[in-house]
Amino acid sequence: MLVKSKIKYIQSLSHKKFRDEYGAFVIEGPKIVEEFIHQSPERVLEVYSLVNWLKEQKSLLKKLGENQVIEIDQSQLERISAMPAPNQVVAVIKKDKELFSPPATDKISIALDGIQDPGNLGTIIRTADWFGITDIYCSENSADVYNNKVVQSSMGSLLRVKVHYLDLVKLLGENKVPVFAATLDGKDIRETISGKTTGLIIIGNESKGVRKELLRLEVTQIRIPSFGNAESLNAAVATAIILSKIKL
Repeated sequence: MLVKSKIKYIQSLSHKKFRDEYGAFVIEGPKIVEEFIHQSPERVLEVYSLVNWLKEQKSLLKKLGENQVIEIDQSQLERISAMPAPNQVVAVIKKDKELFSPPATDKISIALDGIQDPGNLGTIIRTADWFGITDIYCSENSADVYNNKVVQSSMGSLLRVKVHYLDLVKLLGENKVPVFAATLDGKDIRETISGKTTGLIIIGNESKGVRKELLRLEVTQIRIPSFGNAESLNAAVATAIILSKIKL
């Protein structure tokens, strides 16, 4: 049974204040819920689902305790969901432990300077996972990684990509790997980053780009060559192009 207090609790997790207070966030839909249960069942606090999904996933749900799985009806699903069209199941997940590790000296990592659109951040996380990037360093004014739109657009990649929030100026001051910042005035990526195996790639704010105080540090500015008349690229698209140039 889904009591009013539990509905209020789940709804509250749509706000960062309460996600931080309770150390939890919400995921929605069969694919991402099944992935979390399969790969990290210890982080799954509660699952709320329509009966059909519960029957289909009876074997998978053995990874959880009986009290963690609650059957609900469609009207209850709609009340606890943040989606316009709820899809069968909602789960409450324990936030990951924030264990900071500096950019590895043998890998490519990403830094995000003021990425504020949740959809962009989620897509960047998913793109990073596709290219085998395990760490993303976000400025403190970037979107919250546990925002519902970030979580849904990352499509489970939060299980494999660590997202750190910190002062990027300080990070670069203590950094030990080459740093490349995507700008409109940088050097062509075909001449600068192709085949790189280590480094930190900075992607800037959707409208303002990378802050000047970061560019004053030991940073190589790079750009994606343009063949048309668009002013700029979406931050997530730019990230994908740059990573493809490095990795392919």
